[in-house]
Parts: sequence; C-alpha cells; structure tokens
Amino acid sequence: MRQSTGFFPTLREIPKEAEAKSHILMLRAGLVRQLAAGLYTYLPLGWRALRKIEQIVREEMDAAGALEILMPTLQPDVLWQTSGRWDAMGPELMRLKDRADRQFVLGPTHEEVVTNLVAGELRSYRDLPKNLYQIQTKFRDEVRPRFGVVRAREFIMKDAYSFDVDEEGARRSYQSMFDAYTRIFTRCGATIMPVEADTGVMGGNRSHEFMVPAAIGEAEIVSCGNCGYRANRELTESAIPEAVEIKADVPPMEEVHTPNMKTVEDVAAFLKTEPAQMIKTMIYVCEGKPFVVLLRGDHSVNEAKLTHAMGGPIEMASPEVIYEVTKAPVGFAGPAGLDGVEILADRFVKTIPIAASGANKKDAHVRNVVLDRDYQVSRWGDYRSVDKTDACPQCGARAFTIANGIEVGQVFILGTKYSESLQARFTDENGQRKPMIMGCYGIGVSRTLAAVIEENADDKGIVWPVSVAPYHVHLLNLSPQNEQVNAASEKLYRELKVKGFDVLLDDRDERPGIKFKDADLVGLPYRVVVGEKSLKEGMVEFLLRKTLAAQKTPPEACVELIQKHYEEDIARLNAV
Repeated sequence: MRQSTGFFPTLREIPKEAEAKSHILMLRAGLVRQLAAGLYTYLPLGWRALRKIEQIVREEMDAAGALEILMPTLQPDVLWQTSGRWDAMGPELMRLKDRADRQFVLGPTHEEVVTNLVAGELRSYRDLPKNLYQIQTKFRDEVRPRFGVVRAREFIMKDAYSFDVDEEGARRSYQSMFDAYTRIFTRCGATIMPVEADTGVMGGNRSHEFMVPAAIGEAEIVSCGNCGYRANRELTESAIPEAVEIKADVPPMEEVHTPNMKTVEDVAAFLKTEPAQMIKTMIYVCEGKPFVVLLRGDHSVNEAKLTHAMGGPIEMASPEVIYEVTKAPVGFAGPAGLDGVEILADRFVKTIPIAASGANKKDAHVRNVVLDRDYQVSRWGDYRSVDKTDACPQCGARAFTIANGIEVGQVFILGTKYSESLQARFTDENGQRKPMIMGCYGIGVSRTLAAVIEENADDKGIVWPVSVAPYHVHLLNLSPQNEQVNAASEKLYRELKVKGFDVLLDDRDERPGIKFKDADLVGLPYRVVVGEKSLKEGMVEFLLRKTLAAQKTPPEACVELIQKHYEEDIARLNAV
C-alpha cells in the first residue's frame, strides 16, 4: 500500500477525550475515529490489525474442532424471557421494538440463540459433542463507556458454545478452549494471565478470565506470591475471622452529635476510634426490595458476592429508599433499630465487640453498639473484597498482591442453565431424554486490539507485535523526486511483496522528520529507510521498531534480513 494514496490520518496532539494509552495511540496513529460515546469507526490501519487478530482466533478455534457459524444480531425477546436474562441483564441490554410493536434485543451475547438452534437440530448422543462459534458485532448499553474500545457500546466479539452429553465431556471442551485461548493471546503478543472468575449473570459453576496486566484495567487480579493462586478479586474468598468474645458489661448505646460527618474515616477520627471498630451500613435493592449489608468500617463491599447471595441483580439504593429504610439521609445509616428489612452481615463484623455506627438520624452516630443486644443479623456470609493483608484461600499465606488487568476473554462451564430452559435435550444410549451440558467461551476481539497496544507501546508510539501489525514493513522513501532513491524504493517494495510481506510505502512528498515521527507513531515492526546519502554508499537503513536498533545494509540483503527477523519473531510468539 502506498501512503500517498491511502487513508492514514495521524494526529500530533493528544485528543482531549482520550485518557488510556491505547485510546490515545489508536486515535493519534489513525486506527479509529469516534462517532459517539462508545462507538468507533475503524480506519484502514485499525481494521487490518483487527482482521489479523480475527484470523489468529479462527485458526486456533478451527484447530480445536470448533465450527464457525453466524447468528442474527437482532434477537426476539421471548428467548431472553425464557432464559430469565431479560430482567437479569438490566439496563445494559439494548432493547427495541419493530413496527408491529414486537420486542427485540441487540445481542450482547448469543447463549439463547445458539441453544434454540441446537435444540431444533441435535437430538441424539451421537450428534454430540459440538462446538459452534462466531465472530460478530455485539451491543451493550454501557452506563459509562471508557478507554476507547476497551469499554464500548458496540464491539466485536468471538463467542463459542459447546454442547456435551455429560460433565466429563464438558470439562474436556472447557480445557480445549482454555488451551486455545492461551495460544490465541500469546500469538497476538499479549502477556496473558488466566484467573479464576465469577460466573455472574452468565451462570454456571466454573469460569476463568484471561487478563492482560494494565494500569487502566478495571478488573483486579489477586495473586498469591507463595502458592501461585490467582483469581479475580470479585471471586477471591476472604479468610474466616477468629471469634471475638462479646462482653456482657458494655455500657448502653450513646448518641454522639456528628454534624456533616458522613465518611467512616471522619467519624472514626472524631470518636477517637479506628475504622476497624466501626460498622459500615449500606442499603441495596434487589428486584425492587431493599436490604441492608453490614461491613467492618475498613472493608469494602464485594457486589459480585452480594449478587450471588441475593440470587439476582442488585443496585445501590437511591437516597429516597435509604431514607425510607433508615429515616435518615445518606451517610448516617446504622444497624440498630432497623425493622422490616433483611440484614446481611459480613462475618468480619463479628470481630467488633463494641462498635460505632450511624444512628439512623441526621448528624448523629452511636457508640457502644453490641451484636444481639442492639441489632440482629438475618444472614452471615462473605460479602467483602479481600485486601493485601488477607490469607490466601489456597495455602493460607499472607502474600497477596493486587494488580489491575484488562479482561480480554472468559470461559465458562454453564451446565444446564440454558439447555433446561430452552429445551436443548438429547436421547442417550438408553433412550432417556437429558439436557445437554453447555459451555461458553468469549473473546473481546476489539478489546484485545486495545490491550495489545496498551502493553506494546513506548513514548514514541505503538510497537506492534509482528503477528497483528497492520503491515509488517514500513518502507520510507525520503526523496520521492530523486530517481535513484525512487527506483531503489520501488524495487524493495516489489521484492518484499513477492516474499509475502505486507508493506506500507511512505512515498509522500513530506519532510523526512514528518515521515520518521509518523513511522514511530504507527509503529510497524520493521522499517527500511531509503535516502540519497546512504544510497550513494550502496546502503539502506534497517530498523527494528521494538528496540529502535538500526543498521546499514545493502539493498539486496535487506529482504533476507527482514525474513530472518520475521521468522524469529513469529517463532517466539508461537512458542506456547
């Protein structure tokens, strides 16, 4: 491709709307342009890189025995009503009506559609196992699209679905996809960390997320430095606390005037106590019904664990609901005196023998709060997020580190959640009808592109892994008007293309400085610079973008040099 006739707009300034490194570089290097919040147009460079990621995905999925199909994006609501996810997905589900007033959704995923398909086609154990996949645009009405294509409202995803006759077969399918995912992300040039994960609204009993470490990642990865345990913080179980004796001679509750003090830290300092000696009282709503969650003041709520405990989607209560439950404004809730509402308490609340809390009264808190005497608990459980001081649930060591990561893929064993509700059954060898055991496996293809850039970049621009680079070679013609330089550039361009390399020839009538800056920004793996001075010496310059190491080489040796580096780089990426 010739840069003079292509469409490769670059930006010198950092766009105001971009905060993540990958978002900034994708805009500046001309990979994408934003249409609206969470909606992006892929320009030629971005689209080529995306297609290369898709090709790697296809190769590994096909090698694992999965079969590619394409299902409709527009899905009738009846499938989602039947599976129970019409309500469970909440406002993230993009809903619309046709001219006949029939409800549809723009699919964020396709469990319902593929299960409906298989239910009508596969009837015998002889038809199984099957694994069907597609690469398609998905939609989610994100409340806050962020970081470019990392959290978008429209995105490209690979989703696959396995169907087996028993749990053993489902585990084999799961492991096959797990291994394929490891190869896919490694081949794309990403440092991948599989972690145990929550199944969420997808359902099922086993899941792993595939994380790429990144400061902007919204997922938190908990790792044990002693045994290697690794999990999403949402899933990591907290330690069971030691029992604390409750004293019988504690003075009665005492109300304290605390004007304009709403945070645990402010109140603890005012009462001359510690956050760990306070009870944090939070009001949530599940299916329209409010409930209360109690935590130790220095702990944070884990909404994934809370969702599991309640058996449905939850959300923070509005100020109006909080007042209805506590008779106080936000910031002054406490457990004492709450009636007619379910109270869930994290088990670490038991470690506070004499607590302080909100008084359910504006500008007031209470101290000398004692369990059972002053408040009661409906349910005890693990409702908090672990921190670095927690013991590892696998080995017991206190060696946690917590880091951020971008989730690029997730695999699930779904069990029979969808096959039961959507009647995907098979007849076994004894003539009995049984539900198929399902698994599902997703890869955020567009998110993977951003994650690769987030990891592979420097202060000059993108540093593409050769496997997903939009072009392999950036050939810079520094003097298009010079016959010798032009002839040498054109000769190299032809020879590299004959060898199968994707080549971007910068034949623009621009100053060398502009060409070098654009080349650094776009970041193609191999760069060849043809200029008047070096050509008089019978040389061209070859540069590796990853290291910025440059060397002079005769033009006739350049193609072989690039071939050598390409083979080494591909071998390294494929060494899984």
